[in-house]
Amino acid sequence: MDCVAQFVKVVLTCGNGNNDTNTKSQNNLIKVKAIVTLKHSDDGLLPNLVDDGIQKIEELVGKTLVLELVSNEVDQEANSEKEMVKGSAQCIEEKDDEERYEAEFELYKDFGKVGAILIENEQHKEVFLKTIVLHGFPDGPLNFTCNSWIQPKNDSPDEKRVFFTHKPYLPSQTPRGLQRLRKQELILLRGNGEGERKDSDRIYDYDVYNDLGDPDTNIELKRPILGGSKQYPYPRRCRTGRKHSDADPRYETRSSLNFYVPRDESFSETKQTQFNTSTITLGITAAIQSLDTILTDPNLGFASFEDIEKIYKEGFQLPPFKSNDLTFLQKVIPKLIQVANDSQNLLRFDAPEPFKRDRFFWFSDLEFARETLAGANPHSIQLEWPLKSKLDAKIYGPPESAITKEIIEQQIITYSTFEEAIKEKKLFMLDYHDLYLPYVSKVREVEGTTLYGSRTLFFLTNQGILKPIAIELTRPPIDGKPQWKQVFTPSSHSTNLWLWRLAKTHVLAHDTGHHQLISHWLRAHCVVEPIIIATHRQLSSMHPIYRLLHPHLRYTLEINKVAREVLINASGILEISFFPKKYTMELSSVAYDKLWQFDTQALPNDLINRGMAVVDSKAQHGLKLAIEDYPFANDGLLIWDAIKQWITDYVNHYYPSPNIIESDQELQAWWTEVRTKGHGDKSEEPWWPKLKTQNDLINIITTIAWVASAHHSAVNFTQYTYGGYFPNRPTIARNKMPTEDPTKEEWEKFMNNPEQTLLECFPSQIQATLFMVILNLLSEHSQDEEYIGQKMEPSWGENPTIKVAFEKFHRRLKEIEGIIDSRNANMNLKNRYGAGIMPYESLKAFSGPGVTGKGVPYSISI
Repeated sequence: MDCVAQFVKVVLTCGNGNNDTNTKSQNNLIKVKAIVTLKHSDDGLLPNLVDDGIQKIEELVGKTLVLELVSNEVDQEANSEKEMVKGSAQCIEEKDDEERYEAEFELYKDFGKVGAILIENEQHKEVFLKTIVLHGFPDGPLNFTCNSWIQPKNDSPDEKRVFFTHKPYLPSQTPRGLQRLRKQELILLRGNGEGERKDSDRIYDYDVYNDLGDPDTNIELKRPILGGSKQYPYPRRCRTGRKHSDADPRYETRSSLNFYVPRDESFSETKQTQFNTSTITLGITAAIQSLDTILTDPNLGFASFEDIEKIYKEGFQLPPFKSNDLTFLQKVIPKLIQVANDSQNLLRFDAPEPFKRDRFFWFSDLEFARETLAGANPHSIQLEWPLKSKLDAKIYGPPESAITKEIIEQQIITYSTFEEAIKEKKLFMLDYHDLYLPYVSKVREVEGTTLYGSRTLFFLTNQGILKPIAIELTRPPIDGKPQWKQVFTPSSHSTNLWLWRLAKTHVLAHDTGHHQLISHWLRAHCVVEPIIIATHRQLSSMHPIYRLLHPHLRYTLEINKVAREVLINASGILEISFFPKKYTMELSSVAYDKLWQFDTQALPNDLINRGMAVVDSKAQHGLKLAIEDYPFANDGLLIWDAIKQWITDYVNHYYPSPNIIESDQELQAWWTEVRTKGHGDKSEEPWWPKLKTQNDLINIITTIAWVASAHHSAVNFTQYTYGGYFPNRPTIARNKMPTEDPTKEEWEKFMNNPEQTLLECFPSQIQATLFMVILNLLSEHSQDEEYIGQKMEPSWGENPTIKVAFEKFHRRLKEIEGIIDSRNANMNLKNRYGAGIMPYESLKAFSGPGVTGKGVPYSISI
């Protein structure tokens, strides 16, 4: 239906009773036209017909959008805000996905510059306000970028939404006419910490992770509350205020799988089509139900490697679906569902690229080592010697490693001596010993899984590649048995070779778990959430640092709440699929306690902390890498430097001196709240950066921007690439090593059929296929992805200095893409070039939609 075009001309009225203004000449008036753009919401045919009819009536009776223009200035005589100019906007045009409204105003020339607009929605449903443009001013149009949901006035009668112009202001520079609104808006966003949040709310507040367990459903689903205690420290999540459990009042209920996030944090409709809350929840549920139907035995493994390959060739035949269900599943996991004909529905996985290039890539020891530098988890490799546990020997047994000088020399004899390897720093480690060993006894009490503490030693060859030379698996004293540990090495002897392959499977499961729980969830999703909350609570939307951070905040709260709903909860996807089972999230709390520091999240500090780089003023980036061909570090430092330069230009423009930073009340309150509330369990740690100088602020913001963009991209968007063929990255090793206290039957079974022993150690069919579905979902870019440095924020474009700085940033990211391409074509860089080898593209900034293995979005958007 066409809109009813009604134009309301609004004349300024005075609130002080002075009639002088009514006699002013019309020459003192400025005619201003407001063009308001709303995003059209597609709720289906019948709701739209009803809504259109109601909208017609609302327009006829004058109920649409009410705008109030706010002056920057105050009335000098009354020493108070100037009276706002109020008017109604009527719909003038409808397009496929937008509606345009118009209002006309007359302002007196002494009104001053418009600094804000108040909005009331008199319609019966919420509307998504995209932009407002005011035309008619001598210096050109005045733009307001809103991108926010406006609730009906009847639902929030006392709250008018405020939107400020693109011009940023530090608190001390705020025009007097806007000071009250600036403070008032922050108060509204903080809320009062009481009551249950409604879907339409915009309140940002903190809570502990007390909603992962579900004791109301089953007491066995009770899990530790993460955060707020010395035993289980953790970052804070967004408060929902849901009612508490009847079984244990410390927990929030999980009766509804639609947890609250502030309204503007929800996915766009484009994102929802690919990956919205209901799609994720229902899509995963549908996948579980489908796979449960096909795979009636949840513990059933694959009988052969040929059976594993069938899921890429023949697929699983799904049970009958209703027609709309199939369409729904195709939308959720489009690359996985293939329709052979009207009667046959197949769940067929797309073979990941490394498997297409080399069916046996996962079997290679060199590929195993290469992926520690250029795979899905390039954050764990470290330089480490000597090897000695820091755990209590009385509880966990002797701390010395069983990897001896003699074992090492046997493996490197053609390359080097042990002393030379130590001196030249050529021994590197995946060390999951002290983190996992305290959980071995607990995990082994759970059926269908096992665990060791592990160390994997690599040697850096003269060709610049890593060679795995030893794996040590350790079991602490358990059930009256002493500590057990054994070292496994590559071997040409068949028995030792198969033991090596089994030991490598355990390590791969350990690394996959560390990747998902720590490198990915903890170090990206989890730690950024309270920073987002603090940003909205303490930095006004007109603050220049809010404007700088805003692109890095997009969608993270929404995707994290989905994780709490179906991924990291008790009996959720991670507990089904990963080796720690019910201890999965508890283990991430231990990692936060023992391993996480804000300062070491900066890439240069991270590399130095792991021994992968040393400070060298003469080297590029000021660092000398311990491994020259370390693709993640090489490309990452280019991105880090580009981000830091952009942020340096931005910060120095708004903060020309350190005293402005120290006196910025909003900025100081923000950083204090990040530390004392968002990460309150670590608030007293000495490593938190101070915030006194420009360099302090630059390093803090660069670290946040890096974690939200490049760090997350490096651990997320190649998940299906390397984990889509699950033997390469199993999520669980289900059986202990054949050499650990074997029975006669166990040993004979291994000796007679070692391949079967390996297959039985792999994840079950349901564990493997379910997580492959998840990896495909998580690895996919949406159509509306916003890549770092790609699009200029409106407020940046209106400031000439910031505009130039951003354009330089964009050009540099394009240059870096070219550098990465040239590196991937360099035959001397063997960790990213070679027959069957995947190029390293994780940190190429830009990408198209889909599973591409590249692209760096601004934010943790999936």
